[in-house]
Parts: sequence; C-alpha cells; structure tokens
Amino acid sequence: MLRPFSRGEVGLGDANPLSPPRIDPRYLSDDRDAALMVKGARRMREILAAPAMAPYRTKELYMQGDVSDDDLLGHIRARADTIYHPVGTCGMGTGDDAVVDPQLRVRGLEGLRVVDASVMPTLIGGNTNAPTIMIAEKAADMIKAA
Repeated sequence: MLRPFSRGEVGLGDANPLSPPRIDPRYLSDDRDAALMVKGARRMREILAAPAMAPYRTKELYMQGDVSDDDLLGHIRARADTIYHPVGTCGMGTGDDAVVDPQLRVRGLEGLRVVDASVMPTLIGGNTNAPTIMIAEKAADMIKAA
C-alpha cells in the first residue's frame, strides 16, 4: 500500500520539553486501507495455493484453511507493520494547514526551518532517503542565499 488513507498523529505528551512525543500512527484506521490489506492477503494466499507453488509450500504459520475477512483483518492488525518512513508531520505548502512554507520556514516562528522528510506533504511511492537528501541540499542552498 503505497498511499494509505489512514493518518497518524504526533503531539506533545505533556508540557515538559524533555518528555517523549505522543505518536499514534493509526495504522488501518481508514476502512479503505483495511479492505485493501484484506484483499491483498487473500490474493497472496491464492498465489501461494497455486499448483506451481506446491514444491515450495509448507503449512501456513498463523492461519490455515478458510478464514473470514474479520479473522484475516484481526490477524493483519496483530502482525502487520510498516516499512515506510512517516512523512507529513510538518507538511510544506502555501495553504492554511501547511506547517512550513516553500522555503521550509516554520510559519509563525522567526529563524526556524524544518529540513527532513516531515515536510513532504504526502508519502512518495518509494524510499524517502533520496528525496530527503534533495530537501537538505535545497535547504542548504536557500540558507546560504538568505
């Protein structure tokens, strides 16, 4: 799932600046994401049950036989994780909901920029490493020019 609809949240745990942030990724909180994961798991099970896979197949580790969508979703919720790097907590843009402007300056604060993957307004369709390097290179150029 390259572009989930579910949206997480990062916030302050309390007023102490040394306290860790409160992070809730809200995985599968959007029904469209949950339905897509169930569909994908069903397709995976079909592929693995194909005759061509017989030489490589052993018994399923966690679920065997026919299972309901609810059971499959429960299993997914219990075992699934993400390989993606979260983005968007300080989304860049020109709208009222943007945290940083196109020059990566935090709106409403003087002299503070955000230069990491959190400024990406939406998740990209690949690894975030190279785009984050590009953001940092562009930020360095903007800071030097200021």
